[in-house]
Amino acid sequence: MPTCFGCQSNSLRVFLNLGKTPLANSLLNADQLGKPEPVFPLAVAFCSDCALVQLTESVPPAQLFSEYLYFSSFSDTMVDHAKAIAERMIAASKLNSKSLVVEIASNDGYLLQWYHKAGVPVLGIEPAANIAKVAEEKRGIRTRVEFFGLPLAARLSANGERADVIHANNVLAHVPDTNGFAKGIAALLKPDGVAVIEAPYLKDFMDHVEFDTVYHEHMFYFSLTALNTLFSRHALVIHDAERLPIHGGSLRLFISLAAAKREPSAAVIRLLAEERAWGAATWDAYRDFGARVDALKTSLCTLLKKLKCENKRIAAYGASAKGSTLLNYFGVGRETLDFVADRSTVKQGRYTPGTHLPIVPPEKLLEEQPDYVLLLTWNFADEILKQQDEYRKRGGRFIVPIPFLQVV
Repeated sequence: MPTCFGCQSNSLRVFLNLGKTPLANSLLNADQLGKPEPVFPLAVAFCSDCALVQLTESVPPAQLFSEYLYFSSFSDTMVDHAKAIAERMIAASKLNSKSLVVEIASNDGYLLQWYHKAGVPVLGIEPAANIAKVAEEKRGIRTRVEFFGLPLAARLSANGERADVIHANNVLAHVPDTNGFAKGIAALLKPDGVAVIEAPYLKDFMDHVEFDTVYHEHMFYFSLTALNTLFSRHALVIHDAERLPIHGGSLRLFISLAAAKREPSAAVIRLLAEERAWGAATWDAYRDFGARVDALKTSLCTLLKKLKCENKRIAAYGASAKGSTLLNYFGVGRETLDFVADRSTVKQGRYTPGTHLPIVPPEKLLEEQPDYVLLLTWNFADEILKQQDEYRKRGGRFIVPIPFLQVV
């Protein structure tokens, strides 16, 4: 067993093993369909020393992120979510033309655009050159094509570019070197600066059996307990925390330098107490998770088999990473699904990893009118169901697998 990515102890215990799977965002072109796909072990373990839930092995970040096909702006929910926190931070931190806001993994500028429009200087840090190009050319967001860590943070700080606000949305879980990431935050923040970090929350992952959020990019599944240990190790303090419904349940942390002497809020104290109560730092909380995943697999596969026996046509919606995990682990492919619809134009015309389903525009649902659609991007269910109102009016139904199996 490898050592813990957080504390380097030898105290890891596996509680979910999904076998060997292809990289979830490695969509294929037609000429790649007959070629072997690389597969990598995908197992989740708990560290009994620092409570960090993590994959047992990592894939080199350059292989995962140097070209990326997830554009945040294709989701109206994500854009609205970003606008709300930007407006809030502009007011709370009294940001102006002399301030600096940095976003780590800034994607296509979906968040920084709101600061930019308000006249606040911004800097995006995005390792995927294809996405950084869109941020710069379409939205005017100054972007550095690099991976974030202490070396880059130290260079920026030495050049006088320390941040009043640092955003890091859904990226910390993707970084194998969490300690280097935390050191970079500490080096880049101004003395009174604030880092706003969002990550999927372990409690929701466990409660809702969100096993499909396990993929090679997503190295960690964070409790506040584990994050508190991580950041305090590097003279950083989580001075406030919020639970958010986005992405099936997330944590938003507000982090400052320990030297700023901000005391943890009542919300931080309460969440830590709740985690002690449900056992975030104990093995008992995790040991039955695999059996719950297998029960979900049985329920969904039984339903799909029944529908196919009734000669129903079934498609899927959302060529997402979580969709790749679900389809590959459950063994659902072209024998069951006709295609996957997705709003992202950069994904359309490609094929899903492992299962080789064609990815088509959402308009295909009205053209083909399949009887059922398996909603793989269940975390955006409200948005997608609203967008597909006409398909549903014509009699089409969606199968939502998580947090519990339902047909709507």
